[in-house]
Amino acid sequence: MMANTWLFTSESVSEGHPDKVCDRISDTILDAYLREAPDDARVAVEALATTNHVTVAGEVRGPDSVLRSVEDLVREAVKDIGYDQLGFDWRNVEVINRLHAQSGDIAQGVDEGDKGEEGAGDQGIMFGYACNETEELMPAPIQFAHRILRNMAEDRKAGKRPEFGPDAKSQVTLKYEDGKPVGIDAVVVSTQHDEDVSSDQVRALVKQYLDDALLEGWTVPDDRLFVNPTGRFVLGGPEGDAGLTGRKIIVDTYGGAAPHGGGAFSGKDPTKVDRSAAYAARYLAKNVVAAGLADKCQIQLAYAIGVPEPVAVYVETFGTGKVDQAKLGETLREMVRLTPRGIREQLGLLKPIYARTAAYGHFGRPTDADGGFGWERTDLAPELARAFGHSVAAE
Repeated sequence: MMANTWLFTSESVSEGHPDKVCDRISDTILDAYLREAPDDARVAVEALATTNHVTVAGEVRGPDSVLRSVEDLVREAVKDIGYDQLGFDWRNVEVINRLHAQSGDIAQGVDEGDKGEEGAGDQGIMFGYACNETEELMPAPIQFAHRILRNMAEDRKAGKRPEFGPDAKSQVTLKYEDGKPVGIDAVVVSTQHDEDVSSDQVRALVKQYLDDALLEGWTVPDDRLFVNPTGRFVLGGPEGDAGLTGRKIIVDTYGGAAPHGGGAFSGKDPTKVDRSAAYAARYLAKNVVAAGLADKCQIQLAYAIGVPEPVAVYVETFGTGKVDQAKLGETLREMVRLTPRGIREQLGLLKPIYARTAAYGHFGRPTDADGGFGWERTDLAPELARAFGHSVAAE
């Protein structure tokens, strides 16, 4: 019998991509509010970036000191990304601040809710996903695409690769057989570079990052490696293309391997379930796979504005599950309180941990010592395994 085969592709973009610059600015401002007033801050910040210009807009509640420091926060974010070019320079970029107070109507529902617990900050649906394709329990194409760019950026910022500019994209196409990735079909990398670096030099530099990013023994055919296909990428970042917060939601999540509810993450405090419930859904799905209860797991959560509990929880294991899906959903709801407050407490979300999420994915990252990426823990896996009579669970 012939194997069921297909190709699947995911892309990533670097922290210097115009949209990611805006995500970083939005999350830097969010972190500032959470640093000053973690329990009371309400933040929904959008940014627009173009040639030597950034506009920040949205709704906030918190200390006036943060509002007054917005211009400095924007420059700090742009400087850390690495923009010091004529058309987008952290020193000279114009910053327009159009932040204003949060709507009282929204605040009433979120702050008071019902049954003594604050409600969700909006209606909507959120998805979480995990699979056993990689050690991080992420789909392999998006995980590999992130690794390529993250490794390149680390060397650029450390001074090891001054030839690279901040703006870059990657794309990885994998071959699948019977649902499992078995090899590389194609890789695309486009990276901003110094004007005096040739196309051949850029290609040679990029090739050095592939072995570390891909699985051992997986090689990219030379005729299927596309580096700067246009031949030149000197002008990059917001100088070359305008950016907006929240336009890379598939890059931020699972690279197209799972559905997306539609809501962006960056710039939103964790009362906004667009963000916190998507993290919770990933946490639950990852622990299901880590517990050995399924090879793939997708969780959907649905909320109504002002209502604390999700109106629906759906679990899908795509035929790989080893336990009843309905029972699994019930067990997960018993183990984790899926109200906005319950999620924040379970995952430790009221901390200034969000600027680091703005590039290279919100998922598949190691949990930091200060609680960053806490939704990537697998601490529920042993209890989940025991609940279904399984003796082996990933720690």
